Amino acid sequence: MCERDQFSAINRPVSRRQFGALGAAGAVAACAPMEPMDTEAIGLVERQVNFAADGGTMDGVFIHSASRSAPAAILWPDIAGLRPAKIQMGRRLAESGYSVLVPNPYYRSVAGQQFEDFSDWRNNDGWERVTPWREVNTPQAIMATARSVASWLDDQDAVDTNKGIGNLGHCMTGSWTIYCAHAVPDRIKAAASFHSGGLTRGEDMAPVNLLGDLPADSGVHIGIARDDNASSEGMKEELEAAAAAASADVSVELYDGDHGWTVLDSPAYARDPAERAWNNLLALFSRTL
Repeated sequence: MCERDQFSAINRPVSRRQFGALGAAGAVAACAPMEPMDTEAIGLVERQVNFAADGGTMDGVFIHSASRSAPAAILWPDIAGLRPAKIQMGRRLAESGYSVLVPNPYYRSVAGQQFEDFSDWRNNDGWERVTPWREVNTPQAIMATARSVASWLDDQDAVDTNKGIGNLGHCMTGSWTIYCAHAVPDRIKAAASFHSGGLTRGEDMAPVNLLGDLPADSGVHIGIARDDNASSEGMKEELEAAAAAASADVSVELYDGDHGWTVLDSPAYARDPAERAWNNLLALFSRTL
């Protein structure tokens, strides 16, 4: 997954302007705590949820249209977990026409928000704190989580069960998106992985080795950070070879951004490549869901 040295050189601050860059819904909540917001003006419902999942009680935030059902999407937070920046991204995705669950990736160990933002993670022993929480999320555990989440989503009135489920992840959870699609291939039809580690780590359960098992009606987009590409010899080529051999629609792209470029509160956030990644995400979901 993610390696500690991927974060060591990232020290640029994030401006308030950057933090408001994800559109109208995000701008309203740029500095808001993780509380339900007044979304009536933009036609969204937002609520904190808890439900039984493999290994514990999943908690998160569910954001959806107030008036109609829509395809479900799972937005997995990165290594800093559930927090306002990720809720903001979820609101933007819900505005784009999806019923979005932003889950707590560490629910097996802790509940709720653990860090205010990425800076809080960096400055308050984030790596040491999350390490034991990460370690329980083995590939097998992630796939069991995916089955629980997909089942819960399919029970929600806001979810159009005639459409597939999409999922996206960043950093630590970029690999999760492929595990999830592999675990629930009849429901999870789209996986978008941005600046992920561990995709080609040389074991049978490495995500690169699962791409060939995905059904032809599913799609994957893998976005590689330029610094990750520079430090991981052969990663892009291995992913491209697996993509070419897969029945699913799998694309691999090298972006002009460093590790974390898509995440609004990351010091590496870069608006132009982040918007390109967002547009590619929406195109993937449109094709497959």
